[in-house]
Amino acid sequence: MPKAPKTSKAKKIQKKVADRKKNPLFVKEAKNFRIGNDVQPKRDLSRYVRWPRYILLHRQKKILLQRIKVPAAIHQFSKTLDKNQSSKVYGLLKKYAPETKTEKKQRLVKAAESKAQNQKTDSKKVTVLKFGLNHVTTLVETKKAKLVLIAYDVDPIELVVWLPQLCRRQEVPFAFVKNKARLGALVHQKTATCVALTEVRKEDQAEFDNLARDLRQHYNENHELLRTIGGGQVGIKSRHQQEALKKALELEELKKTSQ
Repeated sequence: MPKAPKTSKAKKIQKKVADRKKNPLFVKEAKNFRIGNDVQPKRDLSRYVRWPRYILLHRQKKILLQRIKVPAAIHQFSKTLDKNQSSKVYGLLKKYAPETKTEKKQRLVKAAESKAQNQKTDSKKVTVLKFGLNHVTTLVETKKAKLVLIAYDVDPIELVVWLPQLCRRQEVPFAFVKNKARLGALVHQKTATCVALTEVRKEDQAEFDNLARDLRQHYNENHELLRTIGGGQVGIKSRHQQEALKKALELEELKKTSQ
């Protein structure tokens, strides 16, 4: 007898599905994703987000600084310390953070108690970080500052754009660091444009000398910082056009040489 023709698995499954009895209570309908209907599927909506104005301005400023030519005096602020160097600097400066209100209260209470008992009090001046643009400027001009940190994101930049050159002239080691809020946290403020260290304890002298030497080489004695102009980068579309034109020119030269 002739064999029956073989049916594929897919056809068998379709036949089983068709044979099932449809339940009138649960009628299958196509999903409708219009307003007030089915829940939208998950998708990346970052392009459609209405970002706050300060984020838009921050992103536009970043792109502008990439496109237009930025003078070297302003472009040098983008050359901040890397992660390893900044961790060393912040680790040292945290030891010289000013006392908080609670610490000051405890110190004054302790001094009052010792004075009431006719005991000698330690009236030695405490070495702490100095902050405030005018105060730091005076310390640099009088050469009392031993180290100066300047925030790279001060707005407007004209407030501190002259400070690096003043530090170079007075031979005071300086550095650019990220985030004025992080500088402010060192001195218990919201933000700080710059901070200065005036004195160093004996136990930290060797660490400070190594840091100061590295910062002098990286900033004070680095003349390329004042010669390098920033910006001038074209967008991704213009870059693709330039690359396509370059490839077309190379192909033409190959054809000429092959002939």
